[in-house]
Formats: sequence, C-alpha cells, structure tokens
Amino acid sequence: MEQTALAATHDDSGKEARIGVYVCHCGLNIAQTVDCPKVAESAARFDHVIVSKDIGYACSEPGQQQIKDDILEHSLDRVVIASCSPRLHEPTFRQMIKEAGLNPYLLEMANLREQCSWVHMKEPEAATAKAADLVKMAVSRVRQLSPLYEEVLPLTKRSLVIGGGIAGIQAALDLADNGFDVVLVEKKPSIGGTMAQLDKTFPTM
Repeated sequence: MEQTALAATHDDSGKEARIGVYVCHCGLNIAQTVDCPKVAESAARFDHVIVSKDIGYACSEPGQQQIKDDILEHSLDRVVIASCSPRLHEPTFRQMIKEAGLNPYLLEMANLREQCSWVHMKEPEAATAKAADLVKMAVSRVRQLSPLYEEVLPLTKRSLVIGGGIAGIQAALDLADNGFDVVLVEKKPSIGGTMAQLDKTFPTM
C-alpha cells in the first residue's frame, strides 16, 4: 500500500486549532442580500478563530493569495470559506490551501449563495442572521476535522461479469484482451442470451 505524498500539514493534535474565516461577497451575488462584514465580525468572536475577513471574490487570484498569505502569516491550520456552492469551488480552495502548506482536507465551506442569499433576496436581515449561523456551524465542524491522505492501492486484475448475453460476452472479451482474468457467470445452461434464440424467434433469418 503506497501513500500519496501531500503538502506538510500545520495540524498538530497537541495544539488548539487556528482557524481562518473568509466571507466572500461573490460580487453582488451574496453581498446585495447578506451583510458580509457583519458576518465576518460575528465569526471573529468564535473560539479558535484567529482571522476573520470579508473578501470580494475568494476564488479570484488576489483573493486566494490573500488567504494563502494569512495562512503563512498567522500560522492558520484550517480554513472556513463562506461563499458559493462547494460543488463549484471546493476543489479550487482545497488546492489553494495545499499550496499554502495545509492538508487540503482541513477546509470547510458554508454555502451563502445558493442556500442563503439567493433564497432570501427580500429578507436581508434574516439572510444575514442565517449566514452567521451557517458560518458558525462551519467553524464548529472544521475544528473537528483531521488530515486525510490519498492512498494508491494495488489493483486486483480479476473481474466478475454477471450475465452471459452478448453484452456480457463482449465485456468479458474486452477485459481479457486488457490482461484481466475473467469469471463469466450465467444462470442458464448456455451463454448467448436472446441472441442464442434468434433462430427460433426469426426462423427465416
């Protein structure tokens, strides 16, 4: 079993967490509804939060550089980014903190765009309160995170193909051509599936 090398982590189980919180405006997508500076200010009072800022575009190069600089300057060991959906930029931010020397899994995101500002456009006060709660939950979770590491595991070149119809036969042949040992399982006495019955279904063919 081989472990993929990742950037050295600042995480030390003997030390208290040092968390950085970044509340992204996402242009006006979040900021026109949520009071981002107020959310960042509230997060600054949470335990173990060393840095808490609102930022124009966290995903931009200047935004990422600011976060990386803070990680190094303040010895942050985990990061919360309150912005858009993790589906969009979580890989971006994982790579960013990895470049700053952190384990990429010491990151937590709070979705303030799709789950807050966009669904509460006419309720700025309620949206801001909800955003603060989402960030609080993200901070609580990131405190509990531990570094994770990718592993490269050996592949067993042996395959099981269930079903001896045309598709199963072709899959078994393709796997065998690529160097795999293949076990083909068919519940009927012979293989071929429907194709084996064509002479009975279409006797004139």
